[in-house]
Amino acid sequence: MLRKALLISPEICIGCRGCQIACKEWNNLPADETKNEGTLENPSDLTPNLYNKVRFIEVPSETTPLRWLFVSQRCMHCDDAGCITICPAPGALFKTKEGAVAYDKDKCIGCKLCASACPFNIPRFDKNDKISKCHLCSDRISEGLSPACAKTCPTGAIRYGQRDEIISNSQKEGYEKLYGQADLGGLGVLYAFKDAPKIYGMDEQPAVPETVLLWHNVLKPLSYLGLGGAVAASLLHYIAFKPKKDEEDK
Repeated sequence: MLRKALLISPEICIGCRGCQIACKEWNNLPADETKNEGTLENPSDLTPNLYNKVRFIEVPSETTPLRWLFVSQRCMHCDDAGCITICPAPGALFKTKEGAVAYDKDKCIGCKLCASACPFNIPRFDKNDKISKCHLCSDRISEGLSPACAKTCPTGAIRYGQRDEIISNSQKEGYEKLYGQADLGGLGVLYAFKDAPKIYGMDEQPAVPETVLLWHNVLKPLSYLGLGGAVAASLLHYIAFKPKKDEEDK
């Protein structure tokens, strides 16, 4: 009942990228050195210093020469989060009571398994190989504040609130189903798409890679059994044979 969410509506986004600046300012993130690569996107991809990026998508239109879609790219805060499932470092990735997928850099071991488990290609790593990504402003929402991106958005293209209320209100606005409403246990970042998800650069049915499920359901339990078996075997050997003393030392 405490789960919060963001609702992103590309059709009313004006591409001002105020959300990018607000995110950097709140999280005290430095600027990235960039260069012109023939696109209005800047930077061209997420970085360890950029948790939220507005993608500029050009699509054909019947009424105008060109149609722009501005889509915010960030961690989706899955309820069934593959990154948390596969992470071998306890506490490095965790879920807050509001539903945000947050992290503790001090506990991250830099294995980068979370990146392979994310169906949205979100986690980035800083110069120390520590995870870096959107954490839904977990330090703000825990105090009853809205995320910096939602607070600064001038058009309401990013809205924040109770997840169930967002879904209910969207249905009243004519959206039968939001993108992410049921995927991966339900996403914490929902999208109000008017066209097929692939037009906005999203998979129709995002899923955690099968290798993650194999690790979680089969290999990980076996590794625990293997460790337990090694400890049990050592104990049994000690009880049966006792430590051997060097006869020359007597």
